[in-house]
Amino acid sequence: MIFEFYKYQATGNDFIIIDDREELFDIDDSNLIKSLCERKMGVGADGLILLRNHNSYDFEMIYFNSDGNQSTLCGNGARCIVSFANILDIISSKSTFLAIDGLHQANIYDKSVSIKFNDIKTIQIDNGNYIVDSGSPHFITFKDNIENLDVESEGRSIRNMDKFSKDGINVNFVSLGNSIRIRTYERGVESETLSCGTGAVAASIALFHSGLFEDNEVDLQTNGGLLSVTFDEFNGVFKNIWLTGEANLVYIGEFEC
Repeated sequence: MIFEFYKYQATGNDFIIIDDREELFDIDDSNLIKSLCERKMGVGADGLILLRNHNSYDFEMIYFNSDGNQSTLCGNGARCIVSFANILDIISSKSTFLAIDGLHQANIYDKSVSIKFNDIKTIQIDNGNYIVDSGSPHFITFKDNIENLDVESEGRSIRNMDKFSKDGINVNFVSLGNSIRIRTYERGVESETLSCGTGAVAASIALFHSGLFEDNEVDLQTNGGLLSVTFDEFNGVFKNIWLTGEANLVYIGEFEC
C-alpha cells in the first residue's frame, strides 16, 4: 500500500503527517513508525502524526514519538496538524480537535498557529527544579548559561533517574538574560530537539510560579525559533493557556509498506 505523507516543521520540531481519515494506517506497527522517523534510512522526523475523523470535533490527532510508540500531547505537532487540516479544507481559521489529553482549540494567523492547552493545576518543586504536566510531563531546571550545555548528557541523566523511570520525563534547561532561552531533551526521541511546544508551556508556567518572570506573556527562544506562551493565573491554577509559533509545510512525499 502506498501512503502520501506531509513533512512539517514547527520551530525545528519536525513531523511526518498522514491523512488517515479512512483509517488504513496500522497504529500498532511501531517498527514502521520508527523506521519512517529514522533520519538516515527513513524520512526522518521527531514524530509521526495521524489525522482522523471525529464525530464531535473537526478531527482527531494521534501522535507517535520517533521510537514508534504512541505518546502524550505534542504542542508543536498539534500546531502542525492544525495547519495540515487547513490545507485539507477540513477547517478554516479556527478549529476544535481531540488529542490524547482531551479537547483543544486552535487559531490560524497567516503562518502562525495557536493552540489552547488544558488548565494546569499542579506544580511540583523538586530541589529547586520544577515538574509541570502540560499535556506531557516536564522537568524544568534554571541555569545561568545553556549555550554550551551538554543537553544530551545532562538531559538523559535526569530523564533516566529512578523516580522518573516508569514513564520517563522531558527535560528542559532554561536561562534568563536578554531573552529567555530554552533547550529540551525529549523522551521518546531520546535526544535534544530544536524545539518543544509542551516544554515551552511548562517552562513558562514554572518561570511565573518561581517569581523569576512576572509577566503572563512569555517569549522563549528555542534552537529552532521563537515560541510565545500566554496564560491567566487564578489562585494557583493556570488557565487560558495558549502556545503560538510558526508551522510550515516542508514537502510532500510517498512511502510504500
